Amino acid sequence: MGSKTGSRRVLIVAAHASQETFGSALAAAYAAAATAAGHDVRLLELDRLAFDPILHHAYQVVQELEADLKTAQEHIKWADHLVFAYPVWWGSIPALLKGFLDRIMLPGFAFKYRKGKAFPEKLLSGRSAHLLVTMDTPPWYFRLVYRAPAIHQMKKTTLEFCGVTPVKTLMCGPVLDSTPDKRRAWLDQARALAARI
Repeated sequence: MGSKTGSRRVLIVAAHASQETFGSALAAAYAAAATAAGHDVRLLELDRLAFDPILHHAYQVVQELEADLKTAQEHIKWADHLVFAYPVWWGSIPALLKGFLDRIMLPGFAFKYRKGKAFPEKLLSGRSAHLLVTMDTPPWYFRLVYRAPAIHQMKKTTLEFCGVTPVKTLMCGPVLDSTPDKRRAWLDQARALAARI
């Protein structure tokens, strides 16, 4: 928990390619509402970080973390609530977010292999998360027909794998051709999520 009674330490990871996207507006609305609710909030905008998104040698060779990635890991260790704001591209998370996760969610930081055990130790336990996801597919279709791969990847095979739970999701779509009223409603939903951390 954060330093104030009932407050949380919140890290928002904005994984959009531009500051002008609706997803960035969602992250900003969430940050403002969380701050207003008394939480300690930090915002990490991936498109402003300097790092190589490619994990060149898997786990066979230690790839030195750039300064921005070391800082990002410190932010994650500091936080007890994580927020990821990202678009769905080709059914998945964008390459920028995938590269970020590949580089920082490393053995010894996010999880730890245990000899003789089928599953690793979850090193990020004690944290919760919200996913703020934009798409141009209707969310019901994305869930029922495509089986929500961009959600499953983040929730099940990344965050919960490392011990982050519960993970709740706000899916906004179709964003393409959405009305101002619809966008205001999604922003209100993001604010409501932040107020209920």
